[in-house]
Order: sequence, then C-alpha cells, then structure tokens
Amino acid sequence: MLRSIGPVNRFGRSFTSATATAATLAVTAMSLVASPAAAAPTDSPAAATTARPGDTCTAADLGTRKPYIKSTEVSPTITHFKGWFVTEGTTGNQVVTTSTQTVISVSVGVTGGLEGSFPVQTLTAAGATLGLSVKVDASSTSTESNAVTWNFNQPGYYGVYKGTKKVTGTYASLNCNRVQQSGGGWALKWIEGPGGGNFTTFTTVEEGAVRCQDSVPANSIMAKAQGLLDCGSPAAKAERPAGAVPPTAKQKRDRLAQRQAATGGKVAGQPKADGPGAKAGAPSAKADLSCGSELYRIVVPGKPLSWGAPHLRADSVRLRPSTIFSGNLDQWRLCNVTERNGVIEATLWNLGNQACATIPVQGAGADQAPLMMESPCREDDLQRFHIYRDVPGSSKIGVQNKYTGSMMGHDRYADGESIRQYSSGRQDGTGTYTLNRV
Repeated sequence: MLRSIGPVNRFGRSFTSATATAATLAVTAMSLVASPAAAAPTDSPAAATTARPGDTCTAADLGTRKPYIKSTEVSPTITHFKGWFVTEGTTGNQVVTTSTQTVISVSVGVTGGLEGSFPVQTLTAAGATLGLSVKVDASSTSTESNAVTWNFNQPGYYGVYKGTKKVTGTYASLNCNRVQQSGGGWALKWIEGPGGGNFTTFTTVEEGAVRCQDSVPANSIMAKAQGLLDCGSPAAKAERPAGAVPPTAKQKRDRLAQRQAATGGKVAGQPKADGPGAKAGAPSAKADLSCGSELYRIVVPGKPLSWGAPHLRADSVRLRPSTIFSGNLDQWRLCNVTERNGVIEATLWNLGNQACATIPVQGAGADQAPLMMESPCREDDLQRFHIYRDVPGSSKIGVQNKYTGSMMGHDRYADGESIRQYSSGRQDGTGTYTLNRV
C-alpha cells in the first residue's frame, strides 16, 4: 500500500524556488521551476569522453555519464609457460605446447560484463591514461593458442612462455549536475556519482624463450618467465633429455593459487552472486512510500511528448502526447525523496496506473532494457532513481537508475518510443528531459 500521498510541503516549496542560498539549502534542495525551459536538446555529441571532476558540462550532458580513472596498476604476467631442454643436435625451429599459468579476463565492475558503451569507455580511458593499447572487449588470455614456435639456436635450459601486461585499477562514474559556486551562483559541473568499481584488462600477448643465463630487463615479461625457471636449483643444472621439463614445485603452487583465485575459493557447484548489485546483495524491498502532493510531467524539452506509463503492466514507459485522453498516465509523483551531495534520489510513482517505474530484475544489466512499471511498489534500488538538475531557473534533468547506474533516454523522438536505459546515456542530448509541474 501507499502511505501519505498528501502534501509534503518542504518539497513543494523547494521545487518552485528559482534561486537558492546556503542558508536555505534544506528548502531549495529540490529546486526545479514550474515552467519548462523552451530550449530543445542539442543534436551535437556531448563533451569528449575524457572528463575530470569539476570540469564544466552542459544541459545536454545531464542524461549522460562518463568514466574517470582513479588508479591503475600494470603487472607483467606470464599466461602460458613450459620448461624446455635443448641438447646438441636438437636446435632449430620447434613447436612447444605450453601449459596455462595464469588466466586474465577482461572485466569492468561487479558483474564483469561489457554490456553497453560505459564499460568500453572505461577500458579505453584506462589505456589512454597509461599510453597502452589494451583489450576493450570480452576476451581472455585462455582463448590464446598455447603453442609457441621458436628457433632454438643454442643448447640449454629454456623457459618457453607467453605473457602480457595485466592492467588493473579503479574507476568512478562522472555525472553532470548543478554545483553552487563560492560566490553564490550556480554552474553545471561533472561530479563523482554512483557506479564506480574495479576493472581488469591486458595488452597484446607476447611469446618467447629465455634461459637462466640471459640478461633481461627487470620487471619485464621475460624476467617473469625467467623467474619460473628456478635457475638456482641443482635440478635446473642437471642434464636432461631434449624436450619438456616437468613443472617445478613453485610452478605447481602458482597454478593452484591461480585456479583458486579464478573461482573465488568457492567449492564447485556453490552458487555465485550475479547481477549489477551482486556485490551488495539483492536489492532490499521497502513496503511504503511517502509521496509529495506535486504532480510532474517528464517532458522532452521544447516538445509535446512526455513519459507516459502504460495501461498494461507488461508494456513499457513510452513517449506519449499529453491530452485529455491520457488518463493521468503522464503524471508522476516523487516519493521518499532524499538528497546527497546535491543529487536527488526518488521513486517515480505514476498517478494513472498507481505503480512505480522500475528496471526489470531479469536482464537488469542489459543495455537498452526498457523502463517498466511495477505494483505494489517495493522501492528497492531498481525502483530508485537519481535525478541530476540544471541550474536554478531551468527544469532540465537527467535520470539514472540507482541499481544499474544506467541513464534513461530514447532512441528517437516519436509517439510510442520506449524509454530505455543506456549505460553511458544518450550522447546526443536526448537523455535530457524537463520536470514540469502540472
């Protein structure tokens, strides 16, 4: 059931406020003007992919987000290895079948998926930060061939290897929002929003062979391979027949540790968390809502179409004209509204069908998943939305799902077009809407 649908005056007063001061921040936290701004969204692409906290953004960026690389680490890593002994008379070209030593998989965030443009932009930004060419697709070193063809021109004990530079780090999600300046005015700036995490990728895989006595650069891929040869042991110096050398105890331990790390130390068959919110557990449900009395339309700036909830729950929220036949499906209330660091968080409750906007839990991480309605309202994180605002005097906003981190937008301006989520938003500005009081 819904509760307290009556007025919540502190939100009503603040939404009609056109200016704010620090002394009245609590009142003006939700400042959006009652009349829509007339300007249409720009057709030009939003700001460049690279952005830093505090950089200037525009109203066209309200419905977008960008990655910001906070830290990186590059580790030369051996992915495939085989000890190989070459005797007199066995030199020349040989094909060596190596064993998997370490598996590196490309991943971004909790789920590790690369659905949508935001994860790809994150990896691209990481590579640009380091000046490296890194993998930006769903790939793994385990898919590389384990065969190495090498010309052994001298007898000796070799480590035949494949290796790469493993690139890891942390990233943040930047969103465009209004920020009050020291002089009291307002400006649109990129701020750090929700949706950060860790990433892993790797560079081009290299292959080669190295001996114990070879001089190699420190902390290089070749040096890592040389370290696996266990050069100081008597076994390394012993005479052997030509061909493969059994793995050392260290190599066996390293491979076991790698397998345990790949499975998270879990027993086979044990269920594994999944989904965009897996790290924090499944979204928790909350029974009741406290909604403001104000009704709003979420409108395409300067145009008549706005968000319209469906008559049938199995349908999605779509762009619809507001007419006498709309049946209040174009009217929304903001419920259980909070604000943190200048960003509003709210549940979107529809007057016409008495349900809440949500991203369906099945396929929640999929790019272009449609915005749906659900009743009863559970107000879990799939039903919670961050609202990014233009400066006071403008009612332009961007809308982001709290659980998936994706921005709301539409593919084209047309009656009946579904509202969908996009991992990095609509870069042409079509993810910017206006929140107009009815």
